Amino acid sequence: MNFLAHLYLSPPTPDAWLGSLLGDFVKGPLDASGYGGEVQAAIRLHRSVDTFTDAHPVVREARGLVSPARRRYAGILVDIFFDHFLAVRWTAWHQAPLRDFADDVYASLSRPSLPVPDRFGRLVPHLVSQDWLAGYATLDGIAITLDRMSRRAPHAIVLAGGHEELAVRADAFGAAFEAFFPDLRDLARGVVRAAA
Repeated sequence: MNFLAHLYLSPPTPDAWLGSLLGDFVKGPLDASGYGGEVQAAIRLHRSVDTFTDAHPVVREARGLVSPARRRYAGILVDIFFDHFLAVRWTAWHQAPLRDFADDVYASLSRPSLPVPDRFGRLVPHLVSQDWLAGYATLDGIAITLDRMSRRAPHAIVLAGGHEELAVRADAFGAAFEAFFPDLRDLARGVVRAAA
């Protein structure tokens, strides 16, 4: 899953939101990470979510919907597409409007309570100023996201234009999201309860 889903699945606190995103930036054993408490629990949740997602049969099937030209990046594309459907159908999953949720997250991330990796610290201002979270709700926002990702590495150039995969197979990707996301939410709730 991508940023929006990780934030949604996290407990709604600044430290948990921070940890839910740091899962992509903090590698190795968490005992050596320098983070504790709620941040570390959220990083663990992030890792559990990623492991569960990668192994889920619905997600594997959804990856097969991606064209052969982009199949190598099917996992990334499906993660982004699922964030799109979460954003589009936000009111079915969350009581606060997406705009309010995004603004709360942005305010929290703009003043982290703990030191963060440099790469994450450089990303946050862009995430906030470009309104990435609400941007997932539109096809144009997905296009911008994938184009941005395509510039990170020469071999990732095939992600540019990847929103076309979503436009062509929106019904199938949307059905996969609806079949998968309740299972993921249940998994996350269980992880959060176990950590409490």
